Amino acid sequence: MSLKMLSGTPQKLGAQPDEGGVNFGVFSENSSKIEVCLFSREDRSEIARFSLPERTGPIWHGYLAGLPVGALYGYRAHGTYAPENGHRFNPNKLLLDPYTREIEGTWSNALQVFGYDPASSALDLSFDSHDSAPFVPKSVVSDPSRFAPVGNHPGHPWEETFIYETHVKGMTKEHPGIQEALRGTYEALASEPVLEHLQALGVTAVEIMPVHAFVDDSFLLDKGLSNYWGYNTVGFFAAEPRYFGPQGIAGFREMVRRFHSAGIEVLLDVVFNHTAEGDHRGPTLCFRGLDNASYYRLINGQRRYYVNDTGCGNTVNVSHPQVLRLVMDSLRYWVTVMGIDGFRFDLATTLGRENHGFDPGGSFFDVLRQDPVLAGVKLIAEPWDIGPGGYRLGEFTPEFAEWNDTARDTIRRFWRGDAHSAQELGARLLGSAETFDRNGRRAWSSINFVSSHDGFTLNDVTSYAKRHNEPNLENNQDGHGANYSDNCGVEGRTDDPDILARRKRRQRNLLATVFLCQGTPMLLAGDEIGNSQHGNNNAYCQDNPIGWINWNEADADLLAFVQKLSAFRAAHCAVRQAYFLHAARRPSDGLPDVEWWDLEGKPLNWRDPGLSSLCLLVRYAAEAPSFKDECDTVFVVFNRDTQRAHVSLPPKPEGMVWIHSLDTANPSGGDALPLADGHLWVEGKSVNALILGKAQSSML
Repeated sequence: MSLKMLSGTPQKLGAQPDEGGVNFGVFSENSSKIEVCLFSREDRSEIARFSLPERTGPIWHGYLAGLPVGALYGYRAHGTYAPENGHRFNPNKLLLDPYTREIEGTWSNALQVFGYDPASSALDLSFDSHDSAPFVPKSVVSDPSRFAPVGNHPGHPWEETFIYETHVKGMTKEHPGIQEALRGTYEALASEPVLEHLQALGVTAVEIMPVHAFVDDSFLLDKGLSNYWGYNTVGFFAAEPRYFGPQGIAGFREMVRRFHSAGIEVLLDVVFNHTAEGDHRGPTLCFRGLDNASYYRLINGQRRYYVNDTGCGNTVNVSHPQVLRLVMDSLRYWVTVMGIDGFRFDLATTLGRENHGFDPGGSFFDVLRQDPVLAGVKLIAEPWDIGPGGYRLGEFTPEFAEWNDTARDTIRRFWRGDAHSAQELGARLLGSAETFDRNGRRAWSSINFVSSHDGFTLNDVTSYAKRHNEPNLENNQDGHGANYSDNCGVEGRTDDPDILARRKRRQRNLLATVFLCQGTPMLLAGDEIGNSQHGNNNAYCQDNPIGWINWNEADADLLAFVQKLSAFRAAHCAVRQAYFLHAARRPSDGLPDVEWWDLEGKPLNWRDPGLSSLCLLVRYAAEAPSFKDECDTVFVVFNRDTQRAHVSLPPKPEGMVWIHSLDTANPSGGDALPLADGHLWVEGKSVNALILGKAQSSML
């Protein structure tokens, strides 16, 4: 083919093809030259190299006439190699295009990918002249006709949202209903068996763990492990190829389309806080080689080293205008082209860090809030990082919901029997209003869960008192130390029927509490069928049965109960309100929107140090702009005591009756039971929920 390099335009970043060729644009304000290298599809050898002829501001650009779509390429950046000053340019290292939509090939755990000589006593201050091209994947000039927008967003309101956190491979690798050749792929995640499972659960949104192209850490590969979770991103636009099925990238888009057709939104867990290049000892794969001093936050006065607010070796410098543009362009791409409905931002505090520290009014949040493309998508923050002042629960802007680890810990502590946890549970049941009810935020801001990918599964919360992460080969020192878990009598697996019954009751109680809290419930994939990771609370490197869902040992009874919980929540808007409840009296009838009782029907004594059981009466919120007649009143009884208890039900209006609808001690109970005498017996260690409904004539 005949190729000619022209000046091109700086307005298009990445490789943008048209009928005559490809425009290349790449940001690098500190380099002296950028080259585009082309590679053969047959043997991946380098076949041509062109310097980008123009620089407009910090953007290098050129138009390569005659280059077809599908071409393989990479960048080489020339400039100063002075790590002590923050610059690590090394043209011997082939660099991924930060804007590439596709990558082809795999990353190799080879010494050639390092910009320095790992054997040198000078470490990263040394310079390595080996070519890394044979050991890294190539960027692909994508055919724009393959990326027509995916539409039909379900658009569920936040207060009707039920999130299911899952992993592409872990969800499907051992699913017996999926053909074996398809398991572990994007197509498998939206296959008919999975869709039927999620629809039966009442799931409205799947939150998929990272699918941006990522790299396996060399220290894991050296131990025969891998970065299974994927929180080690290197490509913000490219879908991870290891999950490709027979359709390749088209399979990802088909996955999204199928989820949407089933009425399920797709949320992506995204990692913009750090990259796979690690600290000063890490490889040179993309950003480090293009412009290390711009893409990363470096330590003032010691620019050889990286600010490490993430615990992963480096911190992306999102406050830099061009880096911020990269992140925003990525988010818009996934929404407009790939059809994504929202994002969960890993270590979101890092994205709000300015030079003076965390700032909810920082540049990232300001740009995000005014962006018209992103105005309608769901935004979720993991509201912490490990940097100074990194824990920021409740401090994000009103557009965000936040993972509420306080709710997780409180619910676990309450059912474990910890002292004073009943008082704390009261706040969590009302959506942690003391944390989130500010600046016009809504009750859905609190994402409530009892387990997530990071920590014990629900089964393991009730089966292990300590973590068992020995398979991670880190001397069992990794993962959470404070799990607020309880093995119910025996550590790990057991055949003791009493212990098993105790664990199953505890699991139902934990789940029922999550679904009856104000806020947004989130369920970890596999918890609904009792999946275990055998006590591993940090299975980030376990791409094996430890990290995969065990469908063959599914607990059908637990699954049926979770379906029942979800259906109850969907049917009764009193437990999923948009507005916070503060016991204010409603203008419509003068009744408070929330009341607390003890088991005897008396006002609850919150100062009782031995408080272990409580009753909650919830009505439609007083501060809601209009009254909803169809919003049932719900009465919930949390009895943590071991003994069966007699509960006095609240007074009911004329012609109404309390209907017993949920009981964790009798999860497979039949139809809802109307109660005519105003009393209810509840078993010990149980959750019961009742609704106020119209009495039949025979009940009056």
